[in-house]
Amino acid sequence: MKILRSLLLLLIAASSLAVAQEPPPVLAARAWLLIDHASGQVLAAQNPDQKVEPASLTKIMTSYIAYAALRDGRIKLEQVVPVSEKAWKAPGSRMFIEPKKPVTISELLSGVIIQSGNDASIAMAEAIAGTEEAFVRMMNAEAQRLGLTQTQFVNSTGLPDPSHLTTPTDLARLTTALIRDFPEEYKHYAVKDFVYNKIKQYNRNRLLWLDPTIDGVKTGHTESAGFCLVASKHDGARRLTAVVLGTASDQARVQETLALLHYGYRAFDAVKLYDKGQALSQLKIFKGAQSTVGAGFTQDLIFSLPKGLTSVGERLKAEVRSVQPLIAPVRQGDKVATLALTLDGKPFAEMPLVALADVPVAGLLGRSWDSIKLWFQ
Repeated sequence: MKILRSLLLLLIAASSLAVAQEPPPVLAARAWLLIDHASGQVLAAQNPDQKVEPASLTKIMTSYIAYAALRDGRIKLEQVVPVSEKAWKAPGSRMFIEPKKPVTISELLSGVIIQSGNDASIAMAEAIAGTEEAFVRMMNAEAQRLGLTQTQFVNSTGLPDPSHLTTPTDLARLTTALIRDFPEEYKHYAVKDFVYNKIKQYNRNRLLWLDPTIDGVKTGHTESAGFCLVASKHDGARRLTAVVLGTASDQARVQETLALLHYGYRAFDAVKLYDKGQALSQLKIFKGAQSTVGAGFTQDLIFSLPKGLTSVGERLKAEVRSVQPLIAPVRQGDKVATLALTLDGKPFAEMPLVALADVPVAGLLGRSWDSIKLWFQ
């Protein structure tokens, strides 16, 4: 296990420290970012932390909260939603809902994701939170939970507001969370069209027609934000996500995003380091029916390594830091440790490790004995 762990760390070091032989493209955009979805590696970036208007990329968060509400049973796909005058009169892109024609949550999701309807976003917000203002508070709370530290939402649509801001980095993190937390629901982003109110409406992401391995995510446009696009591509081995903000036209955002994605697949190779469910460490657990629990990753750990990379130095060190004392019950998927990396003795990167199995509580005798051991510790 130590040998395998050392190999993992060397490969991570290579991925993080080495520069691809081919330089990244220079895009005609205000800011952009290309990441490896599984590892979070940044493969190319320009102004990744610049605050910008997200326009309709805002609706990635709107749909994320809608999917969470569906998962938790707070709304249902077949639920009929009344259309308020505020939603009906929303400016900008529309799915054409009407006050006298109730609409279902399922139809609203298509309106938000495929058509990018502002009317659909407001109606969805009102269905979940009662008012759009209350929904915005949910958006900002979720942004904080997901680590979107430079993001502030003011509405559910992305309509211009000087305080409605985010960054390419935060948009990439949000997209990663969407795909990770709702993999089945994410397939909705690849749907090319839908019909509502006898009107056939098409997905604004033209990349869906140009490359079958691109399965999302979202376009955005206002006069002040320019033409924006978050796109994600899975070639069967790995997924890369590109965020391109502030281009001059719809055609430019398509071309620049394709250039960025093609660079990522051309300049880097995919290397699988760990299988989903493979234990990196067996952690001590107290008061549990088992005395240890495996810690690992919930998905295959795949890294992007620059093509032609042959060796890497020994500057990177690693430590599995267990959450201690780890006390049962523990559920599969709970964070139980951190894989901490240091470079030249300084903090470099951290990756969460989760429990690979459930560990229920032990019987009375086992709990009592472990209580004694914890007291002495």
